[in-house]
Amino acid sequence: MSEKIKIGISIGDVNGIGLEIIIKTLADFRIYDYCTPIVYGHTKVASFYRRTTNIEELNFAVINHPSEATGKKDHRKPHMINCWEEDVKIEPGVVNAAVGKYSFLSLEKATNDLLNGDIDALVTAPINKDTIQSEEFKFPGHTEYLQERGGAEESLMFLVSDTLRVGVVTGHIPVAKIAESITGEKILAKLKLMDQSLRNDFWIRKPRIAVLGLNPHAGDNGLIGDEEQNVIIPAIEEARNANILAFGPYSADGFFANGSYLQFDAVLAMYHDQGLIPFKQIAFESGVNFTAGLNFVRTSPDHGTAYDIAGQNKASEVSFREAIFTALHIVKHRRETLELMENPLTITKLSRDRD
Repeated sequence: MSEKIKIGISIGDVNGIGLEIIIKTLADFRIYDYCTPIVYGHTKVASFYRRTTNIEELNFAVINHPSEATGKKDHRKPHMINCWEEDVKIEPGVVNAAVGKYSFLSLEKATNDLLNGDIDALVTAPINKDTIQSEEFKFPGHTEYLQERGGAEESLMFLVSDTLRVGVVTGHIPVAKIAESITGEKILAKLKLMDQSLRNDFWIRKPRIAVLGLNPHAGDNGLIGDEEQNVIIPAIEEARNANILAFGPYSADGFFANGSYLQFDAVLAMYHDQGLIPFKQIAFESGVNFTAGLNFVRTSPDHGTAYDIAGQNKASEVSFREAIFTALHIVKHRRETLELMENPLTITKLSRDRD
């Protein structure tokens, strides 16, 4: 492609590690061979974190619109779109509701440009899900906000790495509401999204998906709960009737402990911690959070704001860098899939006769 993919980056909580990992990632100038990064934030906030990371030589080219971003080979600067005018009091590691609005301003502007087609993908730095709440943002997290903005009926929180991919049926909801929120329809919808994403976004031809049980020991044939027999197993059978290679339900503890996940292309967990705890234990440094099921590409690192190390130059940028490259790969896969579908190979009469 003649023009490099434009990656929009929202900065997350200004008191967290978001800008630190963004700056550390963009300080490796090799990344500009692959994409054109555009950060949505403010240069003054970025300057503060350039000093705390001792990366003074990284300068942002300020632009007003993504169309001004250049992808020329000789351009080795990240771009910045200033999303507000006033000065911000930055206090690394401090939970402050007053700065939550800047997380939203960054996210809103980046999402608007994403939906308008002005950027090709969005990578989000971690937000504080409490301080970002406002009249404009009343969502448990990025996933739900972006699902609504994109007009999707359903989406899938999909944690991906080279060794493990995990999606969840229920995401950011209280534990007390998990069981009542799990239905056969919801499990089937998530399995369909996961299967489609594995095929289209990751180019796995015949993906094998493991489904975890809800109860300890996957219910022990109804002894420790009947959700497996009444809800999960029928959903798996319905998925298989739809040509989705789904298997299970498996007991989560033994499934991850004995390495059974290595036999599958992805795992569908019933709730947030059931899937994310083993994922972060196995693939924390290289893990990426991908929102599947949307008509645009959004990824993020698989960690939070990390207030305990914010502003101390201790945060690792590895997961954030992986999030950028995962977004690049998915954008390319989707584009190439569309090209193949627009120009499919046709079987001529002569070739049929030869067969």
